[in-house]
Amino acid sequence: QVQLVESGGGLVQAGGSLRLSCAVSGRTFNTYPMGWFRQAPGKEREFVAAISWTGLKTYYADSVKGRFTISGDNAKNTVYLQMNSLKPEDTAVYYCATDNTRATTGVHEYEYDYWGQGTQVTVSS
Repeated sequence: QVQLVESGGGLVQAGGSLRLSCAVSGRTFNTYPMGWFRQAPGKEREFVAAISWTGLKTYYADSVKGRFTISGDNAKNTVYLQMNSLKPEDTAVYYCATDNTRATTGVHEYEYDYWGQGTQVTVSS
């Protein structure tokens, strides 16, 4: 049973930083792609970042490119999302996800099979 548990969310001022963590159990995280998505109030869940199962390729939404970094720690079986220069529009519940297909690294919600419960990020202006 694959389980994902996010942590690290909180309240931060605009321009600040947060690092989200996603602890993976039930599998070794670097065997399948991992992704981060977010959902703001009244909006659909959207892609934020993803990392290939090899860890060699990363993908970002245009809105976070240059500010967010996805990475992983094999020893801790954890994937991270480092978020810098945060903006109020980054306020959302952030979810990590993984799937059962190594062939591609998805940027769409439907491409992922397992999801965490989410962690709230609030950026004040």
